Amino acid sequence: MSRRTSRPRRPSAPRAASQRITPETPCPCGLPAAYGECCGRYHSGALAPTCEALMRSRYAAFAVRDAGYLLRTWHPSTRPAVLDLDPQTRWVRLEILATTEGTAFHTTGTVTFRAHWTDGDGPGSLHEKSRFVRHEGAWVYEAAEFTA
Repeated sequence: MSRRTSRPRRPSAPRAASQRITPETPCPCGLPAAYGECCGRYHSGALAPTCEALMRSRYAAFAVRDAGYLLRTWHPSTRPAVLDLDPQTRWVRLEILATTEGTAFHTTGTVTFRAHWTDGDGPGSLHEKSRFVRHEGAWVYEAAEFTA
């Protein structure tokens, strides 16, 4: 997932306490586990075992605004120098639509998904087919095809 905004930046509004993600809150990726036991462990250094797990953890990283994790899990040949996350964007739901390959037995894989957000302009969604590869033994995001 690589949504970057070209909209003018707005001052950051304080987030409500109920939107704060802690290790005990449900994981933003949509799986039935707490963030700390699900994607939080990948953000803390564990390697995602499949490209779908990496995709979910990258979505969760957008939700918790962990730009460092997003950059670490981006292939060096396509990774930007910096990642500007819009503080007004609130990621609200992830739908995994399809996966190909991407298991321990593969070196490549894809995940097609729809990510839903809200921001100052209202709700929106991103439909993307992300391509993942193994790099130095770990799954990394390489590139994406965007669809309407």
